[in-house]
Amino acid sequence: MTRLLVTGGAGFIGANFVHQVLESTDDVVTVLDSLSYAGNRASLPDDGPRFRFVRGSVADPALLDDLVPRHDAVVHFAAESHNDNSLLDPSPFIDTNIVGTFELLQAVRHHDVRYHHISTDEVYGDLELDDPARFTETTPYNPSSPYSASKAGSDLLVRAWVRSFGVRATISNCSNNYGPYQHVEKFIPRQITNLIDGVRPRLYGAGLNVRDWIHVRDHNLAVLRILEAGTIGETYLIGADGELNNVTVIRLILELMGNDPDDFDHVTDRPGHDMRYAIDASRLRAELGWAPVYPDFRAGLAATIAWYRDNEAWWRPMKDQTEAKYARTGQ
Repeated sequence: MTRLLVTGGAGFIGANFVHQVLESTDDVVTVLDSLSYAGNRASLPDDGPRFRFVRGSVADPALLDDLVPRHDAVVHFAAESHNDNSLLDPSPFIDTNIVGTFELLQAVRHHDVRYHHISTDEVYGDLELDDPARFTETTPYNPSSPYSASKAGSDLLVRAWVRSFGVRATISNCSNNYGPYQHVEKFIPRQITNLIDGVRPRLYGAGLNVRDWIHVRDHNLAVLRILEAGTIGETYLIGADGELNNVTVIRLILELMGNDPDDFDHVTDRPGHDMRYAIDASRLRAELGWAPVYPDFRAGLAATIAWYRDNEAWWRPMKDQTEAKYARTGQ
């Protein structure tokens, strides 16, 4: 039995991670989450013998000093993660992604607790559409937005704490996730919930931007494998060879939901919109034996659509507020 402290566990990927751990292991899980707009207590089980929820900030050193030594490992999902929001107000991204990571690193350093840091492929910037290359663990950082810059900064803090203080840490940089419990501000759930409401989807620019999609359960299976067997101090890239451009994804959503695949609107592109992300996950596959369980994007997307249809009570409370915000900014 392992005692895991999961930060940001009421968010999209963290909540899925908690459910997977409780379903597939005997581990005991504590979630630390501030329940900002993207955190949802309804995404998690009730407190019980193997699960506890604590509301609080990763930037609270006194709280961390109490919680961290009670656990065998910390998995740090907590992050502000929406590019559009970071362009409107970068300050929460600095507070959570950089200051919060610093405080966690100090806590695991003082109490000698294993630490795994969840990051993003966006720290590498972007690739040209016709570039055959993919991101690897040695690709130089070249972030494009306040969000990706703050995540790049947090990654570098982890590397420094490993080298300078001997913190037992690993890092993973993952491509775009999709699946249950994702906030309706994000690309795929926004299109799905708009269509459920009879609203035409909107697409930034021409929609040629390419993302490397991975089902959230595959991401979390990789995290569990890194926790189990990853080499301390190393970085692992997580991806499922799921490169698709945005216009293809939106047309597939329309098709799967019984609509004309061209029934969407184009809107003005956002500033600094990265063109292409692509992950080379060969190291993770070769060294740790991980492989995606959900390699069929169409099937995974159909299951995700079904989840949002069946769980309107989960997403409905946040939908109107999200769309009102987008209306104010013309998105």
